[in-house]
Amino acid sequence: MPTIVGFLLTGLLAGPHGLGLITADKEVEVLAEIGVVMLLFTIGIEFSLRDFIRIKRAVLMGGSFQVLLTLAATFLFSRHFGYGLGESVFAGFLVALSSTAIVLKLLQERAEIESPHGQTTLGILIYQDIIIVPMILLTPLLAGKAGDFSTSLPLLLAKGIGIIVLVILSAEYVVPKILYYIARTRSRELFLLSIVVMCLAVAWLTHSMKLSLALGAFLAGLTISESEYSHQALSNIIPFRDLFTSFFFISIGMLL
Repeated sequence: MPTIVGFLLTGLLAGPHGLGLITADKEVEVLAEIGVVMLLFTIGIEFSLRDFIRIKRAVLMGGSFQVLLTLAATFLFSRHFGYGLGESVFAGFLVALSSTAIVLKLLQERAEIESPHGQTTLGILIYQDIIIVPMILLTPLLAGKAGDFSTSLPLLLAKGIGIIVLVILSAEYVVPKILYYIARTRSRELFLLSIVVMCLAVAWLTHSMKLSLALGAFLAGLTISESEYSHQALSNIIPFRDLFTSFFFISIGMLL
Protein backbone atom coordinates (compact mmCIF):
# COMPACT_ATOMS: atom_id res chain seq x y z
CA MET A 1 0.00 0.00 0.00
CA PRO A 2 1.46 3.42 -0.92
CA THR A 3 2.69 5.57 1.98
CA ILE A 4 0.42 8.33 0.67
CA VAL A 5 -2.59 6.41 2.02
CA GLY A 6 -1.03 6.38 5.49
CA PHE A 7 -0.44 10.13 5.42
CA LEU A 8 -4.01 10.77 4.22
CA LEU A 9 -5.41 8.62 7.04
CA THR A 10 -3.20 10.44 9.55
CA GLY A 11 -4.56 13.78 8.38
CA LEU A 12 -8.12 12.47 8.42
CA LEU A 13 -7.81 11.20 12.00
CA ALA A 14 -5.86 14.16 13.39
CA GLY A 15 -7.74 16.87 11.50
CA PRO A 16 -10.87 18.85 12.40
CA HIS A 17 -13.17 16.15 10.99
CA GLY A 18 -11.48 13.47 13.08
CA LEU A 19 -10.05 13.70 16.59
CA GLY A 20 -9.19 17.39 16.22
CA LEU A 21 -5.58 16.95 17.36
CA ILE A 22 -4.23 19.42 14.79
CA THR A 23 -5.70 22.92 14.89
CA ALA A 24 -2.86 24.95 13.34
CA ASP A 25 -4.26 24.77 9.80
CA LYS A 26 -2.27 27.72 8.42
CA GLU A 27 1.05 26.36 9.67
CA VAL A 28 0.33 22.94 8.15
CA GLU A 29 -0.55 24.61 4.82
CA VAL A 30 2.80 26.42 4.78
CA LEU A 31 4.67 23.18 5.51
CA ALA A 32 2.62 21.43 2.82
CA GLU A 33 3.57 24.10 0.26
CA ILE A 34 7.23 23.62 1.15
CA GLY A 35 6.74 19.88 0.66
CA VAL A 36 5.43 20.35 -2.88
CA VAL A 37 8.33 22.68 -3.67
CA MET A 38 10.88 20.18 -2.33
CA LEU A 39 9.28 17.29 -4.24
CA LEU A 40 9.36 19.10 -7.58
CA PHE A 41 12.88 20.34 -6.83
CA THR A 42 14.18 16.78 -6.42
CA ILE A 43 12.30 15.65 -9.54
CA GLY A 44 14.09 18.41 -11.45
CA ILE A 45 17.47 17.29 -10.11
CA GLU A 46 16.78 13.63 -10.97
CA PHE A 47 15.68 14.67 -14.43
CA SER A 48 17.94 16.88 -16.55
CA LEU A 49 17.69 19.75 -18.98
CA ARG A 50 18.50 17.37 -21.85
CA ASP A 51 15.72 15.00 -20.76
CA PHE A 52 13.33 17.95 -20.58
CA ILE A 53 14.20 19.02 -24.13
CA ARG A 54 13.80 15.42 -25.29
CA ILE A 55 10.20 15.19 -24.02
CA LYS A 56 9.14 18.58 -25.42
CA ARG A 57 6.76 16.74 -27.75
CA ALA A 58 5.05 15.07 -24.78
CA VAL A 59 4.83 18.45 -23.03
CA LEU A 60 3.23 20.24 -25.99
CA MET A 61 1.23 17.56 -27.80
CA GLY A 62 0.42 15.24 -24.90
CA GLY A 63 -0.41 18.10 -22.56
CA SER A 64 -2.58 19.90 -25.12
CA PHE A 65 -4.45 16.71 -26.03
CA GLN A 66 -5.13 15.78 -22.40
CA VAL A 67 -6.30 19.26 -21.36
CA LEU A 68 -8.48 19.86 -24.43
CA LEU A 69 -10.04 16.38 -24.34
CA THR A 70 -10.83 16.57 -20.61
CA LEU A 71 -12.11 20.13 -20.90
CA ALA A 72 -14.37 19.25 -23.85
CA ALA A 73 -15.78 16.13 -22.16
CA THR A 74 -16.49 17.98 -18.92
CA PHE A 75 -18.01 20.92 -20.82
CA LEU A 76 -20.44 18.66 -22.71
CA PHE A 77 -21.29 16.73 -19.54
CA SER A 78 -22.02 19.94 -17.62
CA ARG A 79 -24.09 21.42 -20.44
CA HIS A 80 -26.11 18.21 -20.63
CA PHE A 81 -27.13 18.71 -16.98
CA GLY A 82 -28.19 22.31 -17.58
CA TYR A 83 -25.19 24.30 -16.37
CA GLY A 84 -24.40 27.62 -18.03
CA LEU A 85 -21.67 28.23 -20.58
CA GLY A 86 -19.26 29.90 -18.15
CA GLU A 87 -19.90 27.35 -15.41
CA SER A 88 -19.30 24.45 -17.81
CA VAL A 89 -15.99 25.87 -19.05
CA PHE A 90 -14.85 26.55 -15.48
CA ALA A 91 -15.73 22.97 -14.48
CA GLY A 92 -13.64 21.80 -17.43
CA PHE A 93 -10.70 23.86 -16.15
CA LEU A 94 -10.91 22.17 -12.75
CA VAL A 95 -11.22 18.61 -14.06
CA ALA A 96 -8.42 19.07 -16.62
CA LEU A 97 -5.81 19.73 -13.93
CA SER A 98 -4.11 17.05 -11.84
CA SER A 99 -2.25 17.10 -8.53
CA THR A 100 1.40 17.23 -9.59
CA ALA A 101 2.61 16.28 -6.11
CA ILE A 102 0.43 13.18 -5.76
CA VAL A 103 1.13 11.80 -9.25
CA LEU A 104 4.89 12.36 -9.06
CA LYS A 105 5.09 10.92 -5.54
CA LEU A 106 3.44 7.71 -6.75
CA LEU A 107 5.75 7.51 -9.77
CA GLN A 108 8.74 8.13 -7.53
CA GLU A 109 7.77 5.37 -5.08
CA ARG A 110 7.44 2.94 -7.99
CA ALA A 111 10.71 4.12 -9.62
CA GLU A 112 8.80 4.88 -12.83
CA ILE A 113 9.80 8.50 -13.46
CA GLU A 114 12.50 7.44 -15.94
CA SER A 115 10.12 5.06 -17.74
CA PRO A 116 8.49 6.16 -21.04
CA HIS A 117 5.04 6.54 -19.47
CA GLY A 118 6.58 8.31 -16.46
CA GLN A 119 8.27 10.90 -18.66
CA THR A 120 5.09 11.39 -20.70
CA THR A 121 3.16 11.91 -17.47
CA LEU A 122 5.76 14.40 -16.25
CA GLY A 123 5.48 16.29 -19.54
CA ILE A 124 1.70 16.54 -19.19
CA LEU A 125 1.99 17.73 -15.58
CA ILE A 126 4.47 20.44 -16.60
CA TYR A 127 2.06 21.55 -19.32
CA GLN A 128 -0.75 21.74 -16.75
CA ASP A 129 1.37 23.93 -14.46
CA ILE A 130 1.87 26.33 -17.38
CA ILE A 131 -1.66 26.28 -18.82
CA ILE A 132 -3.18 27.14 -15.44
CA VAL A 133 -2.05 30.77 -15.98
CA PRO A 134 -4.37 31.56 -18.92
CA MET A 135 -7.09 29.59 -17.15
CA ILE A 136 -6.82 31.95 -14.17
CA LEU A 137 -6.91 34.96 -16.49
CA LEU A 138 -10.00 33.64 -18.28
CA THR A 139 -11.96 32.97 -15.08
CA PRO A 140 -13.11 36.61 -14.54
CA LEU A 141 -14.30 36.73 -18.17
CA LEU A 142 -16.36 33.57 -17.62
CA ALA A 143 -17.99 35.30 -14.65
CA GLY A 144 -18.95 38.23 -16.89
CA LYS A 145 -16.35 40.62 -15.49
CA ALA A 146 -14.16 42.76 -17.70
CA GLY A 147 -10.49 41.90 -17.70
CA ASP A 148 -7.23 42.79 -19.43
CA PHE A 149 -6.68 39.30 -20.84
CA SER A 150 -5.36 40.59 -24.19
CA THR A 151 -2.51 42.44 -22.49
CA SER A 152 -1.89 40.13 -19.53
CA LEU A 153 -1.41 36.90 -21.48
CA PRO A 154 1.37 38.15 -23.83
CA LEU A 155 3.14 39.68 -20.83
CA LEU A 156 2.99 36.40 -18.91
CA LEU A 157 4.18 34.46 -21.96
CA ALA A 158 7.13 36.82 -22.28
CA LYS A 159 7.95 36.35 -18.59
CA GLY A 160 7.71 32.58 -18.93
CA ILE A 161 10.05 32.53 -21.92
CA GLY A 162 12.45 34.80 -20.05
CA ILE A 163 12.51 32.42 -17.07
CA ILE A 164 13.19 29.41 -19.30
CA VAL A 165 16.06 31.21 -21.05
CA LEU A 166 17.44 32.24 -17.65
CA VAL A 167 17.26 28.64 -16.42
CA ILE A 168 19.08 27.30 -19.50
CA LEU A 169 21.86 29.88 -19.20
CA SER A 170 22.17 29.32 -15.45
CA ALA A 171 22.34 25.54 -15.88
CA GLU A 172 25.13 25.83 -18.44
CA TYR A 173 27.27 28.68 -17.13
CA VAL A 174 26.35 29.89 -13.63
CA VAL A 175 25.16 27.15 -11.25
CA PRO A 176 27.97 24.61 -11.94
CA LYS A 177 30.60 27.24 -11.13
CA ILE A 178 28.80 28.36 -7.98
CA LEU A 179 28.48 24.78 -6.72
CA TYR A 180 32.13 24.11 -7.57
CA TYR A 181 33.37 26.94 -5.36
CA ILE A 182 30.94 26.04 -2.57
CA ALA A 183 31.99 22.37 -2.70
CA ARG A 184 35.63 23.42 -2.34
CA THR A 185 34.86 24.78 1.14
CA ARG A 186 34.00 21.18 2.18
CA SER A 187 31.15 22.54 4.29
CA ARG A 188 28.09 20.30 4.07
CA GLU A 189 25.96 22.92 5.81
CA LEU A 190 26.94 25.66 3.34
CA PHE A 191 26.31 23.36 0.38
CA LEU A 192 22.86 22.36 1.69
CA LEU A 193 21.95 25.97 2.45
CA SER A 194 23.03 27.04 -1.04
CA ILE A 195 20.86 24.53 -2.90
CA VAL A 196 17.85 25.32 -0.69
CA VAL A 197 18.30 29.04 -1.40
CA MET A 198 18.51 28.31 -5.15
CA CYS A 199 15.30 26.29 -4.96
CA LEU A 200 13.33 28.88 -3.00
CA ALA A 201 14.70 31.79 -5.06
CA VAL A 202 13.56 30.37 -8.41
CA ALA A 203 10.24 29.24 -6.90
CA TRP A 204 9.68 32.76 -5.56
CA LEU A 205 10.64 34.22 -8.95
CA THR A 206 8.04 32.18 -10.82
CA HIS A 207 5.42 32.87 -8.13
CA SER A 208 6.05 36.62 -8.41
CA MET A 209 5.39 36.30 -12.15
CA LYS A 210 2.02 34.60 -11.52
CA LEU A 211 3.38 31.13 -12.32
CA SER A 212 3.31 28.25 -9.83
CA LEU A 213 5.82 27.68 -7.05
CA ALA A 214 6.03 24.03 -8.11
CA LEU A 215 7.09 24.96 -11.64
CA GLY A 216 9.80 27.24 -10.28
CA ALA A 217 11.11 24.50 -7.99
CA PHE A 218 11.23 22.05 -10.90
CA LEU A 219 13.17 24.55 -13.03
CA ALA A 220 15.57 25.17 -10.12
CA GLY A 221 16.20 21.43 -9.96
CA LEU A 222 16.93 21.38 -13.70
CA THR A 223 19.65 24.02 -13.26
CA ILE A 224 21.39 21.86 -10.65
CA SER A 225 20.91 18.63 -12.62
CA GLU A 226 23.50 19.76 -15.18
CA SER A 227 26.16 20.12 -12.48
CA GLU A 228 28.60 17.37 -11.45
CA TYR A 229 27.36 17.91 -7.89
CA SER A 230 23.74 17.00 -8.69
CA HIS A 231 23.95 13.62 -6.90
CA GLN A 232 25.38 15.28 -3.79
CA ALA A 233 22.64 17.91 -3.89
CA LEU A 234 19.97 15.23 -4.25
CA SER A 235 21.27 13.12 -1.35
CA ASN A 236 21.35 16.19 0.90
CA ILE A 237 17.84 17.37 0.07
CA ILE A 238 15.97 14.01 0.09
CA PRO A 239 15.46 13.87 3.92
CA PHE A 240 13.87 17.33 3.85
CA ARG A 241 11.74 16.38 0.85
CA ASP A 242 10.38 13.31 2.62
CA LEU A 243 9.66 15.28 5.79
CA PHE A 244 7.83 18.20 4.20
CA THR A 245 6.05 16.12 1.55
CA SER A 246 4.41 14.15 4.35
CA PHE A 247 2.83 17.40 5.59
CA PHE A 248 1.32 17.96 2.14
CA PHE A 249 -0.51 14.63 2.17
CA ILE A 250 -1.49 15.05 5.83
CA SER A 251 -3.00 18.45 4.96
CA ILE A 252 -5.02 16.82 2.16
CA GLY A 253 -6.26 14.22 4.65
CA MET A 254 -7.35 17.00 7.01
CA LEU A 255 -9.69 18.31 4.30
CA LEU A 256 -11.47 14.96 3.82
